[in-house]
Amino acid sequence: MGSTLICMKGNAMRNFGVVVAALVWLAGAGLAQAAQCGSDAGGFEAWKSAFAPEAKAAGIGPRGLSALAGTHYATKTIWADRHQKAFHLSLDAFMRQRGAAAIISRGRALKAQNAALFSSIEARFGVPAGPVIAIWGMETGFGAVTGNQNTISAVASLAYDCRRHDYFTEQLVAALKLVDKGVLSASSIGAMHGEVGQTQFMPKNIFAYGVGGSLTVKENALASTANFLKGHGWKRGAGYQPGQPNYAAIQAWNAAAVYEQALAIIGQKIDQ
Repeated sequence: MGSTLICMKGNAMRNFGVVVAALVWLAGAGLAQAAQCGSDAGGFEAWKSAFAPEAKAAGIGPRGLSALAGTHYATKTIWADRHQKAFHLSLDAFMRQRGAAAIISRGRALKAQNAALFSSIEARFGVPAGPVIAIWGMETGFGAVTGNQNTISAVASLAYDCRRHDYFTEQLVAALKLVDKGVLSASSIGAMHGEVGQTQFMPKNIFAYGVGGSLTVKENALASTANFLKGHGWKRGAGYQPGQPNYAAIQAWNAAAVYEQALAIIGQKIDQ
């Protein structure tokens, strides 16, 4: 009986060792498969392969996964993300650089030309023309410059890049879901950070606030912009300058203080 007990203990120890080894291997495999961020193009292809199962687990279908597989490392996007010097300017310098006077002048004309459209937007969302037009002008010069970067590649590159990995991973999942839905495609073109449409919506915001269809269409883009502001607490009839109730909604549009201030000033002058 003693020898049998010793044998059983030996078998138990060997089995325990096998289990531990298996757990170690599985843990190592999980680590190897996890998508690791990087800081240059060198690891991008490996990251795509590692991220694909994560995307599939997040609900991305065949079209989205195919779009992910076809992405390239967007060197210009990464460079632009690391060199956003304009946001460090003074307010006056920023306003001059962005052509605020021209935006105000053109914005007033567009407000008059599209009076019925802006009246319907204000009736629906409670947001007056000024801030919506200010965003339209600041973002794309009233639809004239919407970008020339491949949208999915831009967002994928930023999701891979370690600087803002978490934020852009969420944007990438949203973008790939939009590909699945046919809202975006593998060949969609937009701005440097993956913004699309006449007022430059990020993919997650398309899901949350997009209304009316394609944001390359003026009416849809402007209504969606008003819906974004409403969704961030806009109060009908309240002011939107610093310290006023609606300024927080303006701040939600862009995190740079100088940009927020410029939008508020330009919008107010258009509304005067």
